[in-house]
Formats: sequence, structure tokens, C-alpha cells
Amino acid sequence: MNEWEWQLLEDKNVLEEIEIQGARVRRGDRVRLRPRAGGDVFDLALAGKIATIESLEQDYEGKMHVCVVVDDDPGRDIGLMRQPGHRFFFAADEIEPLGPGTIEDKLEAPTKKILIAGIGNIFLGDDGFGVEVAQRLVASTFPAGVRVTDFGIRGFDLAYALMEGYETTILIDAFPGDANPGALSVLEPDLAGLDSPDSQGNFVEPHAMNPVNVLRMAAGMGAQLKRVLLVGCIPATLGPEEGQMGLSEPVSAAIDDAVKLVEDLVARILRGEWPGRE
Repeated sequence: MNEWEWQLLEDKNVLEEIEIQGARVRRGDRVRLRPRAGGDVFDLALAGKIATIESLEQDYEGKMHVCVVVDDDPGRDIGLMRQPGHRFFFAADEIEPLGPGTIEDKLEAPTKKILIAGIGNIFLGDDGFGVEVAQRLVASTFPAGVRVTDFGIRGFDLAYALMEGYETTILIDAFPGDANPGALSVLEPDLAGLDSPDSQGNFVEPHAMNPVNVLRMAAGMGAQLKRVLLVGCIPATLGPEEGQMGLSEPVSAAIDDAVKLVEDLVARILRGEWPGRE
């Protein structure tokens, strides 16, 4: 239920706390949103998000409504018409309490700004690796300050995003190497050497979005690049062969591991471990 709909119900009580799944929750507590199936577009966008309870209210029929403010506004990247501070109401059975000691609680302090950027061309075989991983990661639950975006071949959009001052940027792309197709690795480009002709020797360029070129462009625009990591996958093919579209079998099989690898990197960064600590 959206805020304007709930405001039509004037006969309501504000409660100090309620019990949800055996836990007592009150204003300021953190929860995960679990909207029931069959909801509207807002429910789909907010499913799995972490939020903070703004108030606990009971309507004239005795039903409980939990008013929340979402930590990571999904409207920023998917185009929903949202206003800052917009509140959402959920039934008590659509809320999952997050008590002290949970993984989310540990990862929240301190929050670091992290950009996870999937890049690649889905029409060039395994070059769509970064796009596929980013699309999968959108469904993951990350703390506030972590942004996941599928940039595809939009190099300028990525360059402008890097202007926002992220502490760590994780680029996801396909790039060749000596290992077998589907092998994953994590590299940390030398940002001090962006002007070197040798700095882009190991990166793929079929999608006209060479990662180093984008980093160089962003730096030229004044971006303060602090730390950049590249999660890469060895491709089997970088173009449609014999009419085949999509990822090759070994690269497709590596998607799940790539998602877990990025999630692990984010967790380590937020805990202050490598690669989030100098």
C-alpha cells in the first residue's frame, strides 16, 4: 500500500512496538521486505530490499501496517517516479526482522560507496558475460551505498557514474587469458598508469567499451578514481557463430560462481578487508 492510500484511513493508532516472527520490532529497527506475490510494480522493485521502520500503525479493522523507508532507492536505476523520503506500508507478514548480529547488520557499519558495473554486448557471444552477471546481482540484497547497474555498451553513462565518487568500483567483463574458457579472476588495474599505451593490452574491445578507456575518460572528466577491481571471465567466443546467440556453455556455467565472487568481494570490502583496506 502506498502512502497516499493509507492516509485516506484517518482512524488509525500508532503503536510503540509489535511482534513479528517472534521478534519485537519498533521504530528505527531494520527489516527485509518480503511482499506477497501478485503485487504491483513497487512490490516487485522492493522485494528483498533492506528498510528502516518509520512507524507501526493499526487501522480501524485492527490490521497492522508497517511503514518503512527503503535504504537503497530502486527508482534511481529503473525509472520509478519516486520522491526522496517516500514511505511504503507493508503488512506484518511481509516483513522479516533483522536483529543484531545478522549479516546485514554487520555489513552496514561503516557503509562504503560501491559501484558494481556490468559491461558488454549481448549480441557478441560471451561478451555478454558482464551484462548477465549484473542482471543477476540486481536481485541480490546489498546494504545501502552499493549500486548495481547493467551498463551494457554505454561507456559514457559509466564514465559519468564514476564521477559520483565511489570508493570502490567493480567492473564485470569478459577478457582473454591463458586459462580455459569460463575461468574467473579478479584484477586491480593500475590507475596511476592509465595514460600508458600498455594499460589496455589485456582487455577486450569488441563492444567499443574498453574498461581502461572508460576509466581514462572518467579521469579526464575529473573523476576521483579510488579503487577499481575487474571481475573477468575467459570467453570461448566473442561473436555469434553459426547463428548461435547467448553465452557459450563454459561461460554460462560460470555465472553462478561469478555472482558469488562479486557478493564475496562486496562483503569483504564492507568489513574493511582486502580489497577495501589500504
